[in-house]
Amino acid sequence: MPLFSPGFSGRRPTADTDTRLPPGQYSTEDFPVLSAGPTPVVHPENWTLTIVAESGAKTVWDRDRFQGLPQESPHVDIHCVTRWSKLDTDWTGVSFDTLLEEVETQADYALIESYGGYTTNVPLEDLTDGRAWIVHSFGGRDLDPEHGGPARLLIPHLYFWKSAKWVTRIQLLDEEIPGFWESAGYHDYGDPWREQRYRDD
Repeated sequence: MPLFSPGFSGRRPTADTDTRLPPGQYSTEDFPVLSAGPTPVVHPENWTLTIVAESGAKTVWDRDRFQGLPQESPHVDIHCVTRWSKLDTDWTGVSFDTLLEEVETQADYALIESYGGYTTNVPLEDLTDGRAWIVHSFGGRDLDPEHGGPARLLIPHLYFWKSAKWVTRIQLLDEEIPGFWESAGYHDYGDPWREQRYRDD
């Protein structure tokens, strides 16, 4: 069942925010917490990320190896399917392009898996060309567990349920497999600018 942080409120719209808000969204300066279940307890020193290619080959990063990769600091707007948007967010992490430099793949899709069992599906092309990151920091601080710490996916051009919290495994696939919310009737793709909230949108 979704969990919501109390007391978040909308930002007064300006000409700038009007052009940056997808249809049906409002701006908030809070960071609401929404999860499909309880927050998993994942100690950073025990965190690992595994990418499994369609061949079955696995590439694994532990925390130290991941922190040794080139770090980027995306400054992006994020949009939740529950209609809040948060503008000008700052993250630190590793580009998905950097991770894929170590993976041999011709896959078309990815199934993202989290500690706790959550999953979501994304076309692989939406994770590449500087459009997605595995992030470990928000606003200059380690990512809080309720927001996905030690690490989460960040795909700012899709609704935020695609930016899976507590990410630990990414399966690369030739055919798409629906994830948790997609199997429950949410849209397979989730473009906020086209209001792709539910399956038939």
